[in-house]
Amino acid sequence: MPIIRPSQPSDLPMITAIYQHHVLNGTGTFEIEPPSLEEMTARRSDVLSKGLPYITLEENGEVLGFAYCNWFKPRPAYRFSAEDSIYLAPKTAGKGWGRMLLAELCQAAEKAGIRKLIAVIGDSGNAGSIGVHKSIGFQHVGIVSGCGWKFNRWLDIVMMEKALGDGQNRSPE
Repeated sequence: MPIIRPSQPSDLPMITAIYQHHVLNGTGTFEIEPPSLEEMTARRSDVLSKGLPYITLEENGEVLGFAYCNWFKPRPAYRFSAEDSIYLAPKTAGKGWGRMLLAELCQAAEKAGIRKLIAVIGDSGNAGSIGVHKSIGFQHVGIVSGCGWKFNRWLDIVMMEKALGDGQNRSPE
């Protein structure tokens, strides 16, 4: 059974490889060119510098997935809303580990003071990601059609949201 834990700098080569696979083969991310290890290291540092979670899923010493959240938008009024990102190694498909990883990310984000997690899911045909988000209580809020061009076709994004803790029902401060 895998464990979920905070990411470590030593995880970054495996995290980078997992993400590179998704950039080159999937529509869950709209990046076209895979980022380097140095870029992924900088991105992780940026997330952690904000006090936000960046976690990994590991089995037998091998990182098989990662998830993190980052501010939904950079303006201060958005400081209680974050966008989640979750990526798994292809060999983990269908094991329920994505659900476990996303559920743990939600708990860590709430502990970090996030009140709303927002999923911006690449490709309205991405049934796996949509299903994982729905399974832990994310609600569909809309589709932005044809806003990304990848693999010689237009792709939609699916927007989903999940309130954490008290959500918007009481002042966060």
